[in-house]
Amino acid sequence: MVTGSESSNSNSSGGWGTARGLVTKTLVLLGGALLLKRLTKSTTRWDHARLVARSLSGEKLSSEQASRDPDNYFNIRMITCPAADMVDGSKVLYFEQAFRRTPQKPFRQRFYMVKPCSKELKCDVELSSYAIRDVEEYKNFCDRPKDQRPLPEEVIGDIAEHLTTIYLRRCDRGKRCLYEGSTPPGGFPNSWNGASYCTSELSVLKSNEIHSWDRGYDDDGSQVWGPREGPYEFKPAASSSSNDMFYSPLNLPIQQSMEKRIEGSFVLQD
Repeated sequence: MVTGSESSNSNSSGGWGTARGLVTKTLVLLGGALLLKRLTKSTTRWDHARLVARSLSGEKLSSEQASRDPDNYFNIRMITCPAADMVDGSKVLYFEQAFRRTPQKPFRQRFYMVKPCSKELKCDVELSSYAIRDVEEYKNFCDRPKDQRPLPEEVIGDIAEHLTTIYLRRCDRGKRCLYEGSTPPGGFPNSWNGASYCTSELSVLKSNEIHSWDRGYDDDGSQVWGPREGPYEFKPAASSSSNDMFYSPLNLPIQQSMEKRIEGSFVLQD
């Protein structure tokens, strides 16, 4: 026989057990909802721009490609680093290229501006290149200590004319690249070496490798500068061999010969 006291205790215990079960179930549901939200959170437009900016940054070399195909590709050092942030959040990067043997003498210097594509465009990231007002002031910018570089406000003031814009889109799953894109079909005006316009293609690979293909065309659509076989392949410097034959002093005549042949190539100016 159950006494009144025992019945009361039993009801109290059962009520607490039910409440505890409800609390546990609620916590599980909330935890699951938070986890699901985290897993399904979409990448924002600015996330894409930041990822492209990070992937472009650093020292990259075309050494491996030049050793495979020295007749068509030069051993070039490409280095890019953050230079300033615009008011709208766009990232300004400093970019330069030089022969691997003479990194202190860049032959190409640019500012890159990286930002999300506007919503009406079918792309994820806009990568625009700009001329620099006084390139001498920026030589080896990325190699200098930060206190010896032009200040961000000076960088913004030294952004000169717009040169090109590449519209990048996320690569489909399963592809080696993260982003890829190009200039519009008609390219951008360019008058160097008999060209009337130029085009650019760019791929950002998962290994922080950058493939870049710049070409110039005349009024008839004939290519007048730039590599013909395919894009330059720039790999992070850490993966490059220190025994690169093109960098060896024993092969100095080879490099000097290649530098002479670069006259008429895309890399001096465009």
